[in-house]
Parts: sequence; structure tokens; C-alpha cells
Amino acid sequence: MAHVVYVDGQDGTTGLQIREVLAGRTDIEVLTIAPERRKDASERRRLLNEAQVAFLCLPDDAAREAVAMVENPSTCIIDASTAHRTAPGWVFGLPELAPDQRARLRASTRIANPGCHATAFILLVRPLVSAGLVAPSMLLSATSLTGYSGGGRRRIEQYEAADRAPRLQAPRPYALGLAHKHLPEMVAHTGLVVPPVFMPVIGPYYKGLGVTIPLHLSQLPAGTTPAAVSEILRRYYADEHFVSVLPPGDAASLDDGHFDVTGANDTNRVDLCVFASDSQLLLAARLDNLGKGASGAAVQCMNIHLGLDERLGLVG
Repeated sequence: MAHVVYVDGQDGTTGLQIREVLAGRTDIEVLTIAPERRKDASERRRLLNEAQVAFLCLPDDAAREAVAMVENPSTCIIDASTAHRTAPGWVFGLPELAPDQRARLRASTRIANPGCHATAFILLVRPLVSAGLVAPSMLLSATSLTGYSGGGRRRIEQYEAADRAPRLQAPRPYALGLAHKHLPEMVAHTGLVVPPVFMPVIGPYYKGLGVTIPLHLSQLPAGTTPAAVSEILRRYYADEHFVSVLPPGDAASLDDGHFDVTGANDTNRVDLCVFASDSQLLLAARLDNLGKGASGAAVQCMNIHLGLDERLGLVG
């Protein structure tokens, strides 16, 4: 029998992507809500409690309200909002985070989908903190360049308008109050105790995300080499289908000397790279902000929770 799924917020960017990923699956039945009943609380409650897995593709407050509607103890909620990523009782939906993470995802009915920027940052930093190479108190900085689709429907309409403002043709740093909503999960799930100085930048292209973290080799234990850093990442993710660690300085990871932040688009893959000079390192990660950064990650968690092959419906 098919597994029953409901997407609350089915018309938003992430909701539409989840529905597209699931559209070809014969093992999944997707419940839908009639457009005229989209804000009908009783109908939403019925569908949420009828589903084995309910995806919440909603603003934070609406996601909290939806959680309160769920009375069926068997309904697994996968929340794509920021509301529960560091909340007690919720499992962080990043299967590659730790050896026991998949077991936790299978057992839990409360899963918080990671943010796109946070996914890239955490996958780079967590192994280095775990190995003792990066101290939890180290003062890090990170820059993330992302396509405009990460801003949702309103941002997409803004960028794709026929009369698009000239200022939107250039990259635009944002969250300049240094309190981006992904920072709490970036700290909580890496082992850091100090938030990084984080600057996200929106680019004039649809999707694709690249996070870079600069380091001086002098910040790391004596004798640390770029190859050693890359090897730590490689070993940590050696058995991971959706995480690829490219060799240090590998020309194949570059496009005529440039790091292509769209290089993992249309996949659920994350590429990790280490670039270096004699005295400095640049850790880099790229992913599809609508794939592994949103809908792909949610479907991967659904597959794991239901005891299915986590690669089902996803491109590696």
C-alpha cells in the first residue's frame, strides 16, 4: 500500500518542489487540499492527521500552529520552517550529521528540515570540530552566495519581473544585522560555541548555493596540511551517497578557475572542496538550495523515516 503524505503549504516554493519530486512515485499517495479550503483550519487538521508524513512548508508561526493541530501519534511532521531546528524533542533532518542520525530520524515523528545555508556550513565544519581540528570557540566567518529562489515566491516574482530594477542585476549581501535565522542551527549542530560572522549574498540567478569559510593554517593544530583537512572530510563522509568530497585543488571542481555554485543543481548532492595556499585554506561547499537545501532533504528524511531507500526519487 502507498504511504500517505500531505504537504501543508503545497503552493509555496518548497511545497511545489516536494510535490514535483514525489509526483513520479507509485509508493506515495499525496493528499491535496482544495484551493478554496487552503486556509480552512478544520480541513487542514483532517489532512494533517490522516497523513503518515506531513511536510510543513509554512512561515514559522504557521508551522507552530500546524504542529498543534496534529493529534495522531503516528503522523510524522517534517517541518521546513526555522521554527523547530534547535527545539527540544525535534530531530535535525540532516542524515549525514552523525552516525546515529538515521536511527533518530526513523524513530522520531518530529523532524526539523535544515536551512540551505546551514546545511552547507554544518557539513563543512562538523567533521573538523569532531576531529579536534577546529576548536569549538574558534572565531569563524562564512559567506554564502545563493540564487534568488531561496527567498520564496515574492523574491522570485521580484527578480523575474519584466521591469526588474537594475540594482537586482548585481549580487546583494543581506542580513547585515548579523543575526541571520540560520545561525542558531549552525552553532547547535556543529559543536561550535561562538556563532560565525555570516554574510549571505543573493545573486541574480535562480538557484544554486555556495558557502565558503576562510581559515589560516596558523589557526589549526601545528602541522595541519590542506590534504589532512580534506582527508578528515573524506573519511567522515566516506559512506555517504549524497556528499562528495573533491580532492584538494581538484581542477574538476572548478570552471576555468572559478568555483561554480550551480555545479550541484538539480541533484540532492553536496560537493565539499578544500582550496589552499601555503598559509591559508578556503573550505567550500555547494548545493542546490531547492534540492538538498530544501525539498530534497525533506524527501530524503521521509524515505529514512518510512524505512525506504533514502535515495528514492532523488538524484545523487
